[in-house]
Amino acid sequence: MKIEHLALWVENLELMKTFYERYFGAKPNHKYQNPLTHFESYFLSFDGGSRIELMRRPDVAQRQHDHLSQQQGFVHLAISTGSEEKVNALVETLRADGHKIVGNPRTTGDGYYEAVVLDPEGNLIEVTV
Repeated sequence: MKIEHLALWVENLELMKTFYERYFGAKPNHKYQNPLTHFESYFLSFDGGSRIELMRRPDVAQRQHDHLSQQQGFVHLAISTGSEEKVNALVETLRADGHKIVGNPRTTGDGYYEAVVLDPEGNLIEVTV
């Protein structure tokens, strides 16, 4: 078995699509829109076959993203770049473009090389080797 996709409710569908395209090489499908429910979504495909579904509907309540408070449920999305150099370069690009870096590149106690950034809507993204 494998995880087929992860879905996220978002406020700004186009902004989020562009973020994952630009920084992580995601390839979007054509936008799906349901005029009756006002639901719209993109599937973003990554190398290796994993996907994220970005979904928007105006009646879905906003969540308060606070990366410092811990809550049960999904915590972060980890995206592998392939090397420490690519982690470092991507973090510097994100920083230069004004995105919040909440964990600078480092080797964790369990041996992972990673950095942690926030996407435009405050979701934690672990950038790993």
